[in-house]
Amino acid sequence: MADTAVRTPTVIADDVHVVYKVNGGGRKGGATAALSRIFSGKPAPGVREVHAVKGVSFTAYKGEAIGLIGSNGSGKSTLLAAIAGLQPTARGRIYSYGQPSLLGVNAALMNDLTGERNVVLGGLAMGMTKQQIRERYQGIVDFSGINEKGDFISLPMRTYSSGMGARLRFSIAAAKDHDVLMIDEALATGDAAFQRRSQARIEELREHAGTVFLVSHGINTVRETCDRAIWLESGVLRMDGPSAEVCAAYEAFTRR
Repeated sequence: MADTAVRTPTVIADDVHVVYKVNGGGRKGGATAALSRIFSGKPAPGVREVHAVKGVSFTAYKGEAIGLIGSNGSGKSTLLAAIAGLQPTARGRIYSYGQPSLLGVNAALMNDLTGERNVVLGGLAMGMTKQQIRERYQGIVDFSGINEKGDFISLPMRTYSSGMGARLRFSIAAAKDHDVLMIDEALATGDAAFQRRSQARIEELREHAGTVFLVSHGINTVRETCDRAIWLESGVLRMDGPSAEVCAAYEAFTRR
């Protein structure tokens, strides 16, 4: 890594806590009861609070690729959503350079639109001009690999497998440089060739843009793609450091 004296911070998380509410399975009640709760401000029966992220602090720098690892439900995706501004913090602050972009395999798809139409809309949503989209369109389709076994780009996205949709979504996002790009399990959906292309593109994003965050259950993917890793467990930051060291400590923990 470069000397900290010359590195540029892109994301600062300062004692971040994220709390959200879930339905615990209590009685729903009728419409009148629900309306009464809205006006009274009382919570619905069975609703409980989940403290998903607990006092997490770190600073990310331009040019870093940071892997987020941890058990299911450890708060990785919630933390990314908070950095992207999609999930409010209960306490603490998040400061970011530019507009973080969150790419997740569970992001909503416009299922009734064709893949080609989604490429256009996705590019516009990221701030690309129509001319830029036209210039990069074929590269996006080729990168995704979804046309290797047929003309799927002209079909509605509801006909795609989850992996095809995720690959196309990553390809659209990767067609533009980002100050901060957050990838939630997208690289787990492709074959080895797609993963190699994705890792190469992440290297380019790091060089030309800012910071890449990668959530992955594949520890080897984090080792190969990231130079730094943050390990969350039950919402708490357990370890932050070189990816090889953090991944080794996490693997030792999971073998207990």
